[in-house]
Amino acid sequence: MDKQTQDALRDRALALLGRRAMSRRELIDKLVRKGESPEAAEEVADWLEETGLLNDADYAEQVVRHYAEKGYGQKRIEQELWRRGIAKDLRHTALEAMPQNDDALDRFIQTKLRGNIPDKAEEKRVADALARRGYNWDEISAGMRRYKEQLIIDN
Repeated sequence: MDKQTQDALRDRALALLGRRAMSRRELIDKLVRKGESPEAAEEVADWLEETGLLNDADYAEQVVRHYAEKGYGQKRIEQELWRRGIAKDLRHTALEAMPQNDDALDRFIQTKLRGNIPDKAEEKRVADALARRGYNWDEISAGMRRYKEQLIIDN
């Protein structure tokens, strides 16, 4: 690839990263969809990693923070990291730094049940919704227990 073509590709990649952060795989896939060869896309991704402008570890941490703040559980966040092409070791490292999400889980339960004592069907509906958001059964049952305990204290 000649210097002018290489510079144009680098500019295109920088413009893509300027619009939003992305993983190495996302960048390569986007460049290939826009007509670049896979080899050229890999080459520019290597260059961006060398310059520090493309860093999957930092990006994984950003994704974890973003989805944790939105109230998603660890399993759902791990799926999102996988979908974005983050390597397994980087996914696990980023998830280890994930803050405890009990407040978000408790707010979700409170919003869904609005201070009412749930029957079994309502409790299952809320538990299923939390499972879809990536919470495991231990987290869900602990959240439901805290909700019920708070109802007893308030009444």
